[in-house]
Amino acid sequence: MSKLYSYVVRYDSGFAPNPFYGFCSLATCKPDIRRTASVGNWVVGSGSKSVGRGGFLVYAMRVTEILTFEEFNNDPRFEAKKPFRQGSRRQSCGDNIYYHDVDGISRLQRDSFHSRDDGSINYDHLKKDTKTDRVLISNDFVYFGGQGPKIPENLKSGGSTTVVHSGIGYSIFTDQQLIKAFEEWLAGLRVDGYQGVPYEWISIRQQTNSR
Repeated sequence: MSKLYSYVVRYDSGFAPNPFYGFCSLATCKPDIRRTASVGNWVVGSGSKSVGRGGFLVYAMRVTEILTFEEFNNDPRFEAKKPFRQGSRRQSCGDNIYYHDVDGISRLQRDSFHSRDDGSINYDHLKKDTKTDRVLISNDFVYFGGQGPKIPENLKSGGSTTVVHSGIGYSIFTDQQLIKAFEEWLAGLRVDGYQGVPYEWISIRQQTNSR
């Protein structure tokens, strides 16, 4: 049975999810979604009301592959997702950040959005992120960032619960009619892959231009 997971992308920075280099990956945050989602399920992120983007689509990915952190780290397809903090915005927000030391036991964290300001390991993030040793991967996705369309309000389960999640946590939908309706709406947009920059990039640009 297909499932659809819906949640609010509180910080749309290009890190979680990371929609670059031909794949959308969810490797950090949302450990419970990463723990329970299966190949074929949808993960849908909408914008935050706090920045005026509530109900707007940030991204939708159909999970096509699930890897462990070590598999993600060792796979050459995702080498570019290893963060380079002194590089471009796209390079700096890489989410391929967890790997094992030479002993194969100790978990390490690359300098990234989840590290401390000095680049050292943030053990709070490490503990939360690696609570679930699963990385969701998709090559069947659309990412709009801060420029996505409004999700139709008539996409509801049982005629009452909207597909747009509100607040902390997430929603899971198993209503096959709702999922089909969402897929048809998404297909009707006639776009796929990376479409627009993360909201936080737009916000930074606006702040810079206003100075």
